[in-house]
Amino acid sequence: MGLTQQSTGVAAMKDVFLVKGQGSNDCIIALAGNPNTGKSTVFNSLTGLKQHTGNWPGKTVKNAQGHYAYKDKKYILVDLPGTYSLHANSAEEEVARDFICFGKSKVIVVVVDATCLERNLNLVLQILEITKKVVVCVNLMDEAKKKKINVDLEKLSNLLGVSVIGTNARNGKGLVKLKEVISKVALKKEKDSFNKINYNDSLEKGIEIVEAAVKGRVEDRVNSRWLSLRLLEDNNKIAESFKKHLNINLKENDDLNCRINEAQKYFLENKISQNEIKDNIVTCIIKKAEKIGQEVTTFKNANYNQFDRTIDNILTSKIYGIPIMLAMLGIVFWVTIQGANYPSQLLAKGFFWIEGQLTIFFVSSGLPAWLHGILVLGMYRTVAWVISVMLPPMAIFFPLFTLLEDSGYLPRVAFNLDNYFKKACAHGKQALTMCMGFGCNAAGIISCRIIDSPRERLIAIITNNFVPCNGRFPTLIALASIFIASSMGAWQSVGATLSVLMVIVLGVGITLVVSRILSKTILKGLPSSFTLELPSYRKPQIGRVIVRSIFDRTLFVLARAISVAAPAGMIIWLIANINVGGISVLNHCAGLVDPFAQLFGMDGFILMAFILGLPANEIVIPILIMSYMSTGAMLELGSMDDLRQLFLQNGWSWLTAVCTMLFVLNHFPCATTLLTIRKETQSWKWTAISFIIPTITGIILCFIVAQSVRLLGLI
Repeated sequence: MGLTQQSTGVAAMKDVFLVKGQGSNDCIIALAGNPNTGKSTVFNSLTGLKQHTGNWPGKTVKNAQGHYAYKDKKYILVDLPGTYSLHANSAEEEVARDFICFGKSKVIVVVVDATCLERNLNLVLQILEITKKVVVCVNLMDEAKKKKINVDLEKLSNLLGVSVIGTNARNGKGLVKLKEVISKVALKKEKDSFNKINYNDSLEKGIEIVEAAVKGRVEDRVNSRWLSLRLLEDNNKIAESFKKHLNINLKENDDLNCRINEAQKYFLENKISQNEIKDNIVTCIIKKAEKIGQEVTTFKNANYNQFDRTIDNILTSKIYGIPIMLAMLGIVFWVTIQGANYPSQLLAKGFFWIEGQLTIFFVSSGLPAWLHGILVLGMYRTVAWVISVMLPPMAIFFPLFTLLEDSGYLPRVAFNLDNYFKKACAHGKQALTMCMGFGCNAAGIISCRIIDSPRERLIAIITNNFVPCNGRFPTLIALASIFIASSMGAWQSVGATLSVLMVIVLGVGITLVVSRILSKTILKGLPSSFTLELPSYRKPQIGRVIVRSIFDRTLFVLARAISVAAPAGMIIWLIANINVGGISVLNHCAGLVDPFAQLFGMDGFILMAFILGLPANEIVIPILIMSYMSTGAMLELGSMDDLRQLFLQNGWSWLTAVCTMLFVLNHFPCATTLLTIRKETQSWKWTAISFIIPTITGIILCFIVAQSVRLLGLI
């Protein structure tokens, strides 16, 4: 019996790996490689601005596509997720493997790092087991030269049996030659011979048994030896991929199943376990990569990476690692806070000037006052506030964050915190997603895609809101400046920064505690291991960093925030201006929740400000000012002193400020983040849990603090 195949297999494959903008004569090129090899730089240098991003169908994995022209032919470049292997242990590995197998690409360009070639060759050898239509791009040749590392490209090409090109993508060196070689390889017919890795005798015998049922039936699509290996690994995902992309049902093939059972029986008789099969496959590939790497690479300076190691001994040490990390984050926050003030004020002035012109238009046109209130004082003013408060901090924070990322420091942050997250039964990469949440929790949620385990990804998503985003920083800074650091004179800004830093440390601690609770309750499980690479320190490309952080992060998050803020502004204006019995709906609601709010150190207006601030955390303080002053529209006071006096007149104390700061740190995510959670998890259940857990945490903490202070008579 042959392999079962339906006639619609090819159509199914096209639907799954749809390449946008592809013409009938366009050539698809896949770009693969380990993380931190400069793969994105190669992609950006080849395609320029002719690119777009999205998600792979059915996967929360980034999909970047672009195109370039060479000799009147259009080449579509598909940037595959950065991955260390094709064993499909993660969504990224599965996407990369399936596109290489089924994506109909003419050439696979594998980008490797010239400074650590041996490690990168693991992926190259795995891809060469599938296809010979490969071009190896040895990138970062300039860094290798600085470290006095020489790579014999010609010898590497002979050993691998494919074309090898050296590049320095940052400066564009070698890219013209790369285009030329890609075009030549794309026109060649693939040879029958594949790069063969010799495994032990037992495994080779198993391959021989299974390959007899596969060979000749899928050879035109996938190498039969490689497929036999995957089936011997008991890899169900490869069978699912064949059914999904080619409509070939491997599981229902009697001949194939018999031969797999025969091979497994042979392994059992020879006392070879499933883990030993996998270990042998990995070990043989690593040994061959090491052998090739040693043959083609020479080091004039054996201590070429001594400088990196010296720095790492400090930045990742048990004594200095965490304090340096906190100091670094403190500097980033301080620069963001100080740097955002002036552009925020400038934007606010510009938006409110436009508001004045809109008001003149409404009055001169004789339009009703309620329409002006809804559209201008409600929707427009809320959107203006969100943009003026969110845009400058994000435009500063995200580039700074990306600079840390590109320089190689962020993996060190993950290294420092990995042990803590492991003890909390969470994933070490959660440290990186948490850092991204400082800029924007919605961006932090999206970055959770880097976590392979669905269980640990959910933990990271649910707890991401425990670190304050830039929308909550203005409220924290204002309250810290007014009630905590007000007596520090010239050191007030430093005191406020330290207070906010303490809140951040508390947020990290709560993240770890809640992560452990989730791991022991609704998301039970043990932390998974992961490969944490500490890349070489590099000089970031500031131009690329600014463009990438603004377009990929800042504007993306801002667009979502605006889409939520506009309708919310209308609702806020309506409940502040619709009166029932001579009292606004807002005042009625504040009076209704006041007894509850008093239990945890706040008042009804504060709680209503948080509820109405659901669309965007930036508008909590403006709503609170509107409520206290009964203006019917959000406004901002001229100075901190005015804000302090307003709060004191409405019964605030240091306890009110502390409880409000705690609730700022621990309350439901903003609507933009909730929308992002819904899109990432595809579930309202996890969105609701992400809403409930931080809110309950905030209520409990505020209740304990408020009741303890009152019980001890400290206020």
